[in-house]
Amino acid sequence: MPALLSLSRFVFALVLASLVHVADAQAPRPLYRDPVFDGAADAAVVFNKQRGRWEMFYTNRRATQRLDDPKDVSWVHGTRIGIASTQDGNTWHREGDAEFPAECTGGTPERSTHWAPEIIEHEGRYHLWLTVVPGIHSRWTGRRFLQHLTSTDLRRWQCADQLELGSQRIIDASVVRLDDGRWRLWFKDEAQGSRLFAAESADLKQWKVQGPITAGAAEGPKVFRFKGQWWLVADLWRGLLVMRSADAAQWQEQPTRLLAEPGRHPTDLAKGQHPDVVVIGERAFIFYFVHQGNEAAASGDDRYHQRSVIQVAELTLNDGWLAVERDAPPPDLRHLFGAKP
Repeated sequence: MPALLSLSRFVFALVLASLVHVADAQAPRPLYRDPVFDGAADAAVVFNKQRGRWEMFYTNRRATQRLDDPKDVSWVHGTRIGIASTQDGNTWHREGDAEFPAECTGGTPERSTHWAPEIIEHEGRYHLWLTVVPGIHSRWTGRRFLQHLTSTDLRRWQCADQLELGSQRIIDASVVRLDDGRWRLWFKDEAQGSRLFAAESADLKQWKVQGPITAGAAEGPKVFRFKGQWWLVADLWRGLLVMRSADAAQWQEQPTRLLAEPGRHPTDLAKGQHPDVVVIGERAFIFYFVHQGNEAAASGDDRYHQRSVIQVAELTLNDGWLAVERDAPPPDLRHLFGAKP
């Protein structure tokens, strides 16, 4: 009998250790919080082939700034693009700020604004489309444009082209390569009702605008292929718009929004915004940002709502449409997002 009790205790200890290991294997909530300004948003997640690891480029809003005028949005301007990296997929660390040539990105870092990076790799070269707002503005004013840059290592960038898309108020690029080799770009045109537009190119230099794809305002589009369909998700400021397409040209709108209802866990208590989506094999992961205005700390700080963090969840299909369970335990990213030797 004592031997049986010892064996039972041993089995129980193994089960308990296994449960602890499973809990530890989950990605944290939040996935990432910027240690400098606490304003991480607009993530773009990319695999750095040279360093053998995944990296996250993100808009780093100056969220800890306290401004006298509550309508002053200069804290969302003067922003750099931050870089975080991971070795195991679940734990992300800040690497620093991306450095871009001043001659094509609005001037010196102290006098320009960088938002919403979009990054893809093609034939050994990385392509980045950066939203540039020359100057630092206290209101939602100023010229905005998309600047195309290239790099072989995600650190040293060269100016390519400033996109000519028929407007002085263009932001938020998403770019994919179609099956026939053409490139397609989606973006927000604030001069035309802040609707989302598409454009096409054969060489990533000359773009032909094809017209709006949304009837109303939206921002932060992300287009990706998953389960045999093209998908577009975009920020409506009341949840994420979802559309699907067989050809990335004709779109059908999903009747429900993603991440419209606040989550139930700390740091995830507001709507999800401006996402990136990474598809690896048969799985898709959405990296979205969440403002922190509903957190307990906000009750004693009238500027705490400026803060934002990056969360991650897995996308699935439900009756042919995208679904996400934001209150479920975060996914374990180690197997797919861990560093590679």
